[in-house]
Amino acid sequence: MICEFCGGNTFKKKVKKQHWLRGELYIVENVEAEVCAECGERYFHASILDELDGYLSAEHDVKEKIQVEIVNL
Repeated sequence: MICEFCGGNTFKKKVKKQHWLRGELYIVENVEAEVCAECGERYFHASILDELDGYLSAEHDVKEKIQVEIVNL
């Protein structure tokens, strides 16, 4: 596919994705994406996002938990 931001070509790659669901933040590893070879923009197919929602909504294994700060500028 062609990147809508820079016109570069994309390639399939497994990436780490930050994903919000019902007010909770998850970091999910090994998510399939199309990544622009020029600018690094990432695209996720709707079916992948639906799969993430389903996986996170059900009982799932947790690799680790981290603490995240939220600040205002």
